[in-house]
Formats: sequence, C-alpha cells, structure tokens
Amino acid sequence: MSTNHEPAAVQPVAFSSLADLQQAQGARIGASGWITVTQAMIDEFAELTNDRQWIHVDPERARRESPLGTTIAHGFLTLSLLSSMIEQCVSFPTARAGYNYGFDRVRFVAPVPVNAQIRGVFAIEDVRSIAGGADVTWRVSVEVRDAPKPALIATWLTRTLFAAAAPG
Repeated sequence: MSTNHEPAAVQPVAFSSLADLQQAQGARIGASGWITVTQAMIDEFAELTNDRQWIHVDPERARRESPLGTTIAHGFLTLSLLSSMIEQCVSFPTARAGYNYGFDRVRFVAPVPVNAQIRGVFAIEDVRSIAGGADVTWRVSVEVRDAPKPALIATWLTRTLFAAAAPG
C-alpha cells in the first residue's frame, strides 16, 4: 500500500536505554508528518482485508448517501498506519528487537474522509522494566488536519529489548 507522507517536523527522539525511556515518561515525544489518505489507499486496504463496505469504496454512493458526502477510511486503516508514524518520531539505536505488544484501548473518535491528511502524535504514558528491556505504554492520537477532533485515540503497548552492553 503506497502512502503520501510529508516529512515529520522534528528529528526522531533516540532511546538507547531503559533510563532514556524512564526520563521521558509523561512527555509528548513528537508528531509524525502528515499522510494524505487517498481513495487508492482505502481501496487497497479494502481488498487486503475483505472489508469492501460502500462507505469506504463507492465514492458515488457515498456522495449520495453518506452524511459526509464522501468515502471514509477504515478505522483499522488509520490504526495500521501507527507503526509508520511512530518510526518518524522515535528510534531505538541500541535495540536488538522491538514488538507490538497490543492495545489497552482504541477509540475511533471521528471519521477520516478521503484525501484528508492525518498524523500521529505520541507521548510516553508509562515505562516498565523487563529483563533486557522495557515495556512502554504510549498515549497516541491521530489528528486530522483542520478537524476539531482526532480520528483515533489509543493506549498502545510496545516492548523493546536492548542489545547487551559491551563488557568493559
């Protein structure tokens, strides 16, 4: 699936250790660049997921019957873009592995109309030490450019394992 990314406004914040993450706990880390959600992206996602509901893939019917007058992105399409968005905001230069660990909460607050621009905004809510790394709870919001409400809010869990320190 191709995406139209505008570069992030800031350089990624590098986290090289548990202490780095703990120091950033409670802080807003950054916002990704804007992504234009095109009809082609929506159609590709519909094909991949077998979710071809007309509100997503039939622009003519959506123009006639939808309260928005246009197609909208799948909520799960918006959710699936979080990984690419957070990569613009953070890096883990000493990590040997990183994992999605799940979500404690996901809410699709507002629709994303076709051709809208969205971006992810990330903050570290909690950091928990684990053997060799950290479990991080992220507070995530996906903003829609010029919209009064975010499209998505979530509590996202990730796990990072850091490379062992060199003997010294």
